[in-house]
Amino acid sequence: MKVFIDADACPVVNETVALCKEFNKECIIICDTSHAIERDGAMTIVVEKGADSADFRLVNMLGKGDLAITQDYALAAMSLSKGARIINQNGMEYTDKNIDSLLMSRFIAKKVRNAGGRLKGPSKRTKEQTESFIRKLSEILEEEK
Repeated sequence: MKVFIDADACPVVNETVALCKEFNKECIIICDTSHAIERDGAMTIVVEKGADSADFRLVNMLGKGDLAITQDYALAAMSLSKGARIINQNGMEYTDKNIDSLLMSRFIAKKVRNAGGRLKGPSKRTKEQTESFIRKLSEILEEEK
């Protein structure tokens, strides 16, 4: 199992790299040129800045049984189709059972914004969200020992 991080705007890069080191798993950070993120113990792939360029590189590198860390529903859907596991920065796992409703909520939100509506943005990240992520990632990596 390789662990891929969609690192643009990912708040748990350090936690992911540390756990991959602990569990002896290969960790690959993918970001665009505006977010060049380097960490000891992880390989960084920097792609040209552009709409979804990091996402497409990540999904093209994924193999069956790999793990991706992303908060992007579309990337999660593409990754599921390749047989990968996907979790977000809060430890929620994307599955075939929840991805359709997540994509639909994204579509509805975009329609509201395009019609001039305003939606509340995400609240400030909490320590509990990071702890939940660490628990879930540890659980997945433990399964793969």
